[in-house]
Amino acid sequence: MADTDPQPPPEAVPESGRARRIHLAVLAVLQAIMAVELALVLWRGEWLTAVLVLAIMAVTLAPAVLGDRLPVSIPPEFQVLAIVFVFAALFLGEVRSWYERIWWWDIGLHTSSGLLLGLVGFLLVYVLNENERVDVHMRPRFVALFAFLFAVATGAVWEIFEFAMDRLLGANMQKPMFGDPSGLTDTMWDLIVDTLGAFAISALGWWYMRRGERSFIESWIRKFIARNPRMFRG
Repeated sequence: MADTDPQPPPEAVPESGRARRIHLAVLAVLQAIMAVELALVLWRGEWLTAVLVLAIMAVTLAPAVLGDRLPVSIPPEFQVLAIVFVFAALFLGEVRSWYERIWWWDIGLHTSSGLLLGLVGFLLVYVLNENERVDVHMRPRFVALFAFLFAVATGAVWEIFEFAMDRLLGANMQKPMFGDPSGLTDTMWDLIVDTLGAFAISALGWWYMRRGERSFIESWIRKFIARNPRMFRG
């Protein structure tokens, strides 16, 4: 990538045993919490909630259980971020009703989703740059711009999905906020914090790439490349 020092090939990036242990520890704690909640809702006869909890447990556990059976090998750092986000959004937010109990919970999650989607945007650009079959080489400012726009666009699509679910299925995904029952205020704040989160991670990635320094963003992405060499062969 332009304006950066030569980096070691993906194969030179070692697998982090510490990150793997942290991932398994976090996963075990979250699964234990959800198992206790599952037992409680079953005892109370709340069957729909029980199905939701089981689904969340399955989603967060699947990457660790399936392992090499998945078409893509996901580094433990990415898995920890993903399962914590799913736990916070679905289990704490929906099952434990933190969206109603804590007014800023939805805003905080959308901010973090902007950060996560920004990372995914950087990953997509690295996939194009490292894949020998695709002749694409982007400067740091364009990589950051792509990551930013990808995160913001994905956040906008999610807001459209929330609106559709509320109108078509009678869901309550667009939460009333600041006395506005229409959900418009919730939607606008979600888009604003999505944009701020995306801008923060994009600016950080651009800063490190421009200076030619290694950042956690590049380190995690190169771990992904090292674990999935077949995706980058010509």
